[in-house]
Amino acid sequence: MLASYTHLLPQQTSTSSHISASWPPDHWTHQSSPSIQDKLDYISTLNIKTVWLTSFYKSSLKDFRYGVEDFQEIDPIFGTMEDFENLIVAIHDKGLKLIIDFIPNHTSDKHVWFQLSRNRTGKYTDYYIWHDCTHENGITTPPNNWLSVYGNSSWYFDEVRKQCYFHQFLKEQPDLNFRNPDVLEEIKEIMKFWLAKGVDGFSFDAVKFLLEAKHLRDEIQVNKSQTPDTVTRYSELYHDFTTTQVGMHEIVQSFRQTMDQYSREPGRYRFMGTEAYAESIDRTMMYYGLPFIYEADFPFNNYLNTLDTLSGNLLYEVITSWMENMPDGKWPNWMTGGPDTTRLTSRFGNQYVNTMNMLLLTLPGTPITYYGEEIGMGNILATNLNEIYDTNTLFSKSPMQWDNSSNAGFSTGNHTWLPTNSDYHIVNVDVQKTQPNSALRLYQDLSFLHVNELLLSRGWFCLLSNDSHSVIYTRELDGIDRIFIVLLNFGESSTQLNLQDMISGLPTKLRIKLSTNSASKGSEIDTSSILLEKGDGLILEYKTNNLFHYQTAFKDKCFVSNRACYSSALNILHKLC
Repeated sequence: MLASYTHLLPQQTSTSSHISASWPPDHWTHQSSPSIQDKLDYISTLNIKTVWLTSFYKSSLKDFRYGVEDFQEIDPIFGTMEDFENLIVAIHDKGLKLIIDFIPNHTSDKHVWFQLSRNRTGKYTDYYIWHDCTHENGITTPPNNWLSVYGNSSWYFDEVRKQCYFHQFLKEQPDLNFRNPDVLEEIKEIMKFWLAKGVDGFSFDAVKFLLEAKHLRDEIQVNKSQTPDTVTRYSELYHDFTTTQVGMHEIVQSFRQTMDQYSREPGRYRFMGTEAYAESIDRTMMYYGLPFIYEADFPFNNYLNTLDTLSGNLLYEVITSWMENMPDGKWPNWMTGGPDTTRLTSRFGNQYVNTMNMLLLTLPGTPITYYGEEIGMGNILATNLNEIYDTNTLFSKSPMQWDNSSNAGFSTGNHTWLPTNSDYHIVNVDVQKTQPNSALRLYQDLSFLHVNELLLSRGWFCLLSNDSHSVIYTRELDGIDRIFIVLLNFGESSTQLNLQDMISGLPTKLRIKLSTNSASKGSEIDTSSILLEKGDGLILEYKTNNLFHYQTAFKDKCFVSNRACYSSALNILHKLC
């Protein structure tokens, strides 16, 4: 079970809030380890508003517990249902919210539904996708060339039913048949079970796989000259018949309608996010829904996670791609790490951790932080992990580094599931909370600013400049006579910037609101000659009534979500701009 920190949506709070996205693979209560419940005070110091937990359902060890055996039971390794209920109460008592992963596409082959289905028992007969296939001398000839995400055929012969069942992922994870209305109702009942427990929302995983084409035509090869029998890798086919089928969005919309039934109580809005990874930007945006048909509050935006190099130009492309394509009135989100992504330090170097966190917490919308990114944790090194998982997906999942005691304070046991990073003696919460220039202290300052400044939580985003080194943008809001100018250097060397050339009438000196160098916080800087070293970032405060989103030169480079204006007389946001 992993966790993330997050800042939520404007309809949920008076400002956007901050999501924390995945807690270490641990538990809620355990005599040998501190639980999530024990760390809620720490989460509050990060100005986090929501905790997001990955799968904790009773399951096998296949695919990080996404082969669920029982959607209404807690896996004993994490605790009991009573532990979970106590966790929800504790989270709510701290004024926080909890969202959890939900995987509707498939179950474990040990799930009672599958056992009944393979025996053709009553209504469960068609709960999964079965089809005739030939199986002779231990060799299966599948109905078509469809492939599993993990490679090889997505059909597997079942000795009990004497048919093949379809699995988009592991063979131990048979796909549910969502063309059967009974299956959809079962999933909705599971949602209601957890909503009644008090969870504040779901992250729906793998939703693009919910439906497959009714026909069984072969999918088209990427390389048409490749011998068909050698096509075994998922990337070697175009998946036009097994992803994003007609009717899939209607299923997701029905999830939204179920959740809305639990959002009627004041202050209990239920959040819905969808995983849309590896989708094109136009397909990703479809998860927001239509003007009068609501779907996800937002599809999770992992485009920053896909970058393996940094530059001002690349960051500009990622940001504007989302903002230009997002439907009017919808809400953006950003994440810089996750369970299946190389950590920032290991991907770009520790020089850029603070810069990326400054970017994350000054962009419009909801920031999502993977646990440990606030202190600059890195991937563990490749080692003999003796695990059934793809080890390449394990290196970012090491224990949270709390202090320099045994197992980084994560556990008092003899060992942990994954080893701690060798740098835990110097990269940990205890050390960084006392260092004024640490990644943690900057993160806390940035998240505090994000929560308390309407310029960041609700304001316009206007791009001023970008090049191979830097990206420069403003955050501003109608009704507030000042703006923030954010300058970030993602280049491989220092860069000299002259804001006087970009902004007419700019004062020669501006105050530094926040800096990646804590010593310069609160000081003034010469706007005609700003030196940004590699990985440096600045937030400058500028008092003006001449907002950039009204200026013709920047009109096409300014974006806003849920436009609002601030009334200082009434101290409220309003829509009459």
